[in-house]
Amino acid sequence: MNSEARIIKLAEVFVKQELEFDSSGHDWWHIDRVRKLALEIAKTEKEADGFICELSALLHDVADEKLNDSKQAGLDKVENWLASNIADKNITNRVMTIIATMSYNGGQNPPMESIDGEIVQDADRLDALGAIGIARTFAYSGAKGTIIHNPEQEFSQFSKMDYRSNNKTAIYHFYEKLLKLKDLMNTPHAKELAARRHDFMEEYLRQFYSEWNLEDNGGL
Repeated sequence: MNSEARIIKLAEVFVKQELEFDSSGHDWWHIDRVRKLALEIAKTEKEADGFICELSALLHDVADEKLNDSKQAGLDKVENWLASNIADKNITNRVMTIIATMSYNGGQNPPMESIDGEIVQDADRLDALGAIGIARTFAYSGAKGTIIHNPEQEFSQFSKMDYRSNNKTAIYHFYEKLLKLKDLMNTPHAKELAARRHDFMEEYLRQFYSEWNLEDNGGL
């Protein structure tokens, strides 16, 4: 087994230990999907480094501030693991740069610095779209104790809250983040995938409001 393959296997074990039983939509299977999406996108980009893409995708949510006491605590956890398992500091620096800046964070983070970062960011955002994205939205909402929808609250009320606030609704998250992701994709292949998944979410919302307002009762 070459060193890159060994590192990937070690990373898989580490990530499963950290996230296997997460119930907020950031579990091992989310990580695995993002890893596979990143590798798929990387094949379409000549300058991409598949190893850096895969390793960053595997480790990205171990550092997620939503799953740690703070953003820095999460980053430290990943950096300590990298330092313990990889002698090449260049690899550690490249992976840490990607992980530290790839989060949506209310749309406030700067652009990615490398094609590898763009690829991993696209892969993670693609998993927030479509049928999987809808499922993950409600999983996260349930894990955080937020309600599905409140028609008596205007979305303008939610927009004044902090991005990480748990006082918003699951449906608002579509407008706050998910429906914006299609236009934030970096790579051509991700843009194609995102367009299809975006359309599915829009259709889902139309059906959701139809059922909520009892408009789908067939005239009974």
